[in-house]
Amino acid sequence: MLRAAGVGAGDEVVVPAFGNVEVAEAVTLAGALPVFADIDPVTYCLDPDAVEAAVTSRTAAAVVVHRFGRRADIGRLHTLGQRHGLLVLEQGECDAPYDELAQRRERAAYLDARLKGVRTPDGGTGHTYQQYVVRVPGNGRPDRDAFARALRARGVACRVPVKTPVHRLPEFRRHVSLPVTEAAADETLALPVDAALTKREMHRVVSACNALGGLLQPAF
Repeated sequence: MLRAAGVGAGDEVVVPAFGNVEVAEAVTLAGALPVFADIDPVTYCLDPDAVEAAVTSRTAAAVVVHRFGRRADIGRLHTLGQRHGLLVLEQGECDAPYDELAQRRERAAYLDARLKGVRTPDGGTGHTYQQYVVRVPGNGRPDRDAFARALRARGVACRVPVKTPVHRLPEFRRHVSLPVTEAAADETLALPVDAALTKREMHRVVSACNALGGLLQPAF
């Protein structure tokens, strides 16, 4: 899509660093330079204000990635694109079937009401819970990683959604300040919320998390 729009050598494309490296790689393959902007702390998608701050005379486009079942503020981003003459591209996630979506939301509501010691996601309008991502508050140690290991030891399948932001990777290393991205990479943890989970398995997730939550600083 970038090539079809004429984006190439000498152009800059604003992208998120919180997520998969493929977006930055696609910009490079088109011959352009990826420029990393910070994310919104609630949606984990590009923050329109951060995108605008990253715009230069060479900026040709921005690639917006919808994350974890939450959508970016695409209205503001398109308005920004029109104001600066930028192409705004979207990369979405595969939509779950309606029945599965309803079950994911039901399980997310169960976790929202019972989890303690972690910060639950802000559901917001239209959240599809492709991943149920909590924040494990840090207090000077890599608490999230220790928390994840302890959960797995208790039989809970959890995963770190973004292990290393793209701007930290050797091939894309940039000296740029992305404090929200950095914090999200250090604190986020995806808990199971699949439609196939039984009530007993959901109870195990809650019990394991709450048993560990007292080891952490309050989430708020």
